[in-house]
Amino acid sequence: MKNSILFFCLIIVGSLGFNSCEKNILDKEPLDLISEDVVWNDGNLVDSYIAGQYLNMDIFRFDAPDPSGYGTWDKRAGFAFVTNISDEVGPPVWSMGNPASYKSGGLNSSGGLLEWWDKAYGIIRQLNQLIEKLPESTNSPEFIASRVAEARFLRAFNYFAMVKRYGGVPLVTKEVAIDAPEEELYPARNSEQEIYDFIINEIDAIEESLATFTEYGRASQGPALALKCRAALYAGSIAQFGAVQLNGILGIPQEQASSYYQKSYDAAKKIISLNKYELYDVDEDKVTNFKNVFLKEQNSEMIFAKTFDETTNYWFYGFLNCPKPHGYDAGMSISPYLEMAEEFEYTDGRPGTLDRNAIQQGLWSMEELWGDKDPRFHASIYTNGTPWKGDKVDWHWGLIGGDGVQYDDAQEAFDGVPAWGNQAFVGTSFGSGFGLLKMLNDETEVNFTERDGIDAPIFRYGEILLNLAEASFELGKIDEAQDAVNEIRDRAGIAQITSVSREAIRHERKVELAFEGHRYWDVRRWRIAVDKLSKPGSRLRYVLDYDTRKYKLIIYPDYDGPTTPPRFNENNYYLPITVDRIGQNPNLIENPGY
Repeated sequence: MKNSILFFCLIIVGSLGFNSCEKNILDKEPLDLISEDVVWNDGNLVDSYIAGQYLNMDIFRFDAPDPSGYGTWDKRAGFAFVTNISDEVGPPVWSMGNPASYKSGGLNSSGGLLEWWDKAYGIIRQLNQLIEKLPESTNSPEFIASRVAEARFLRAFNYFAMVKRYGGVPLVTKEVAIDAPEEELYPARNSEQEIYDFIINEIDAIEESLATFTEYGRASQGPALALKCRAALYAGSIAQFGAVQLNGILGIPQEQASSYYQKSYDAAKKIISLNKYELYDVDEDKVTNFKNVFLKEQNSEMIFAKTFDETTNYWFYGFLNCPKPHGYDAGMSISPYLEMAEEFEYTDGRPGTLDRNAIQQGLWSMEELWGDKDPRFHASIYTNGTPWKGDKVDWHWGLIGGDGVQYDDAQEAFDGVPAWGNQAFVGTSFGSGFGLLKMLNDETEVNFTERDGIDAPIFRYGEILLNLAEASFELGKIDEAQDAVNEIRDRAGIAQITSVSREAIRHERKVELAFEGHRYWDVRRWRIAVDKLSKPGSRLRYVLDYDTRKYKLIIYPDYDGPTTPPRFNENNYYLPITVDRIGQNPNLIENPGY
């Protein structure tokens, strides 16, 4: 009975946050029903405790915790927010949050963008307690070693989420008592380099202890190495392209870039040597194959994923983003720029950039426009004519009638053919002419009560190969870099590259990892965000020609609008610590420019 009561409370803690049950479960005095010692001495309760940490870590959904207090909607939308502030997509057609203000340079010392500080330290406190207390328990040494390693992995993941946001943060690795010295109660910021070194060193210390873990969706050796691979790559980029600031709290000395690239390279090679993971390459049709990388659960490519559970871990990503038919007559929340569609090459390796003057002349079929594109385009983006639920997306906005007149009003028609297709959002907006197809399953019923039954990938083998390519290139291992890129392109079904460059690797990341929550962080760590995230994007309008059933194309070069153009300021490479946090802890120093 005691175990059942505590297990129930732990599940509530994991679902709603720890504060509601913390005093009942984790109080150092004996509880009415169960004591703290029993928790640490009972393996089932320890596992329940750890499960609570997984459930509470919203960053597992593509690094996008609830950004602005809108709760369930934004959390369940997954990476919608971090994608919306990148150069992949335009302003959201509909959203419960407000990414547009941040995308247009509105970030200030009040913060609010992708925050992961207060909740992170709450989780870290819970993990620190387990790491300290479990070794004193009566569990077997093997059990203790594996669970402590798992907790240290989760702690390292939290610190990685923080360091890439804020730079140096206070490194707290033990439970802090209420009567602790002031320097422990109000810790100063450790340096950015110290945090990255902590993450890397933690993985080195624990990855062998995680080797016996095989449960899908739980920390194991593969995810640990993948975290090291990604974190070391970020550290290498920051050293190479960033600057040391605030007396070393921010930045990493440039001469140390190679050592971090080497650590990322070594971690990628070790993942490969495990022979547990490989690119998913099963389906003959390349479009279907790339779709199934995300739709076929527990496939060979998924190293670590946030698993779908209808009661605790469902998300509204499909509900927000699918084309019609739709339960709210809406959908299409994330609308990629035309420029993002152009990033996808043609299968023979030709650039995907369109001649904008030429395509606005004459009439075009969808096959002429998109037919020979990279299969990843057709698996990642939907547009006019994309198959969906046994039909095709009809995104025309305007009709050239058989009488030669162009009908633009939604209520107009010619010979029974409506002037507008069926994809206008609540009859008023057409977005950019593109929608986000990646991770959408057209076999899923799309309404508010149905849950999106898709696992959210955190680390996949495709990213590891691209990490390897980047680290190899920066280390001068050019052939290895080219081979890794070509392995990705071969799976995709497009021509291999005959020479590799830094730009080619970055382009491949943008295409292969599109809409997975990587792009925003990539352009920040490469220190090119001021350029890349300060450009307006375009949208494409399809006007149906009644006689030929082809389309007149119209490009609008400023989809974002004149009042909210994208703007990434130099100081935005680090998020603000915020006025409130500095007011609570006077030993914190604000990041430059806020």
